[in-house]
Amino acid sequence: MSFVPVLPDCHFPIQNLPYGIFSTKIDAKCRIGVAIGEFVLDLQAIKHLFNGPIMKLKQHVFEEETLNKFMSLGHEAWLETRQTIQSILSKEQSVLRDNADLQKKCLIPQKEVTMHLPAAIGDYTDFYSSREHATNVGTMFRGKENALLPNWLHLPVGYHGRASSVVVSGTPVRRPVGQTRMVDDKPPTFGPCKLLDFELEMAFFVGPGNAQGEPIPVAKAHEHIFGMVIMNDWSARDIQKWEYVPLGPFLAKNFCTTISPWIVTMEALRPFLVSNPVQDPQPLPYLRHSDPYSLNVNVEVAIKGEEMKKEVVISKSNMKYLYWTAKQQLAHHTVTGCNARPGDLMASGTISGPTPDSYGSMLELSWRGSKPIQLEPGIERKFLKDGDEVIMKAHAQGDGYVIGFGDCVGKVLPSINFP
Repeated sequence: MSFVPVLPDCHFPIQNLPYGIFSTKIDAKCRIGVAIGEFVLDLQAIKHLFNGPIMKLKQHVFEEETLNKFMSLGHEAWLETRQTIQSILSKEQSVLRDNADLQKKCLIPQKEVTMHLPAAIGDYTDFYSSREHATNVGTMFRGKENALLPNWLHLPVGYHGRASSVVVSGTPVRRPVGQTRMVDDKPPTFGPCKLLDFELEMAFFVGPGNAQGEPIPVAKAHEHIFGMVIMNDWSARDIQKWEYVPLGPFLAKNFCTTISPWIVTMEALRPFLVSNPVQDPQPLPYLRHSDPYSLNVNVEVAIKGEEMKKEVVISKSNMKYLYWTAKQQLAHHTVTGCNARPGDLMASGTISGPTPDSYGSMLELSWRGSKPIQLEPGIERKFLKDGDEVIMKAHAQGDGYVIGFGDCVGKVLPSINFP
């Protein structure tokens, strides 16, 4: 238990302690914080309290404006830091509990902070790891018999995304413009995207990287995974349909990707690890691992249109439905010798479950626009309209506590007019 008040349904108990980057009106410098209850613990203000065998020599990382250097220290440093923070916040520990002056400096109400991207993201990779999602999309475009392409059950399919347009929750997203060809026997046209969509995903940040030419083995991959965030990988479906053959998504995905502000560590998520899905056929040896690394984390999406009084949840799913694990994704990504670096971001791909109410995109929920989604009486959507706010949430339910990630929110703004 923490001496900081934490309500039973609060997403930031002492069992969580996610990391983020914040600033305040009083101090505009970005710095590292940890969420506890309704407060942010400023690690820069208490860096002198980290006196463990590893962190007593690394206190300077808490002066950084991103988490990259802390991520690079590795899982033993992360564990020691977590244990120190839990001790500092404990009801039984007096070092902060009985120091009112220090509390005033280091415990800041969350309502008074501005959250920023938690890391300088050098590279971003998006996987395609939900069998249900891949099957749904394949069925729409190729038919049920050819829904999954021949490679899908053998490797974690992925593509390199655009890191420069990853933004933190709360940042508006501008409707993209581009080429589309809505009628197959007519030339393409140029204009605003008409089929704007969200994709419900989770993503992990890489901690220590690997030297170029030296793959990360799947048995050691967990030592390189720092923690997870919610991700909305916004998608322009009509732009994508025209451009993706033969090289895949490009402008349809590069305009914006939104992530939640708090990184929930893998140590906090350890109690929610569950058995991995049965993979048939068995993957090649470099992808095999028997230790559980799937996660029982609930995820959901809500929409609030400008004409609506409140948000409406339109999808509820779970990370446990993903076919490929984060360990397999990282091992596959680096098997060529590709060098991952601290702060690299790797996403799960759209998370869809087995039932229609658990699909993770409007493409699936409206089944390519043929089944409008009812939000309120008289209000429906096939795809997103200008002014729509998309709100994604995720949580894991513990025994008497909840582990949450902070919301992942973005509002759609109209496109920029072109002559």
